[in-house]
Amino acid sequence: MDLRTGRWPDLDDLGRLLARRRDPIRTAGGATLKLVAQAPRAASWTERYEARIFLRGEMQIRERNWHDLLNLLTWLAFPQSKAAVNARHYAALQEQLAIGARNRGPAQDALTLFDEGGVVVASADDTLTRCLQGWRWKEVFWQRRALLPAKMHFYVFGHALYEKALQPFTGITGRGILWTTGPKFLAAPLEDRLPVVDAAIAHYLSDTRHLNATRELEVVPVLGVPGWFPENEDEAYYDDIRYFQAARTSDQIPGER
Repeated sequence: MDLRTGRWPDLDDLGRLLARRRDPIRTAGGATLKLVAQAPRAASWTERYEARIFLRGEMQIRERNWHDLLNLLTWLAFPQSKAAVNARHYAALQEQLAIGARNRGPAQDALTLFDEGGVVVASADDTLTRCLQGWRWKEVFWQRRALLPAKMHFYVFGHALYEKALQPFTGITGRGILWTTGPKFLAAPLEDRLPVVDAAIAHYLSDTRHLNATRELEVVPVLGVPGWFPENEDEAYYDDIRYFQAARTSDQIPGER
């Protein structure tokens, strides 16, 4: 929505936004990304959502739809990573069709979970990383809070996560990819960091040895990140075990409340 006029951008408006890029966004299939209106249910597999993007660069957009608008904005922020997710989905779709499988596989589930609810956690501190992996939420978000600006950054990738943030509620949980970096990188301006994060995650996702199951993604209770939710300025906020569950002792995954 255009906050100045209260008017939702139409397909032409969004197309112009996409066209402002100096370098066109291209899919891994070589097509230039373009926007098209939402189509009826696909009769052919080549008309499915991910296939149309990969083969012809045609991303379907529904009118007045936050989910699709935020998806486009994520493409603009992370074009290489989004293209890598799309390429993995396309390859998985081809494999699914080749063996006659009716249901999606675990890799498709993991890719979708990251695409919709993903967070990139860039860490320059092994202790903070271990705290996150061990679900020691109060330690990482409160006791070591002062270290985070210089040592650990969080980049929301999932467009469904952005959509939930329109009306945030305690319980919103992201699924993260941990990326080890250095403090010098984290000190750089955001506009310099984003392309590097994008390239690194695209490289990671393009390797089919990665993200083949949802358990590979780290749990990230995003409203615990300092500065992301007013309530987390109070230490007691992190005592809510319905959201900040106890330190992990198994492969359990907490669900959203």
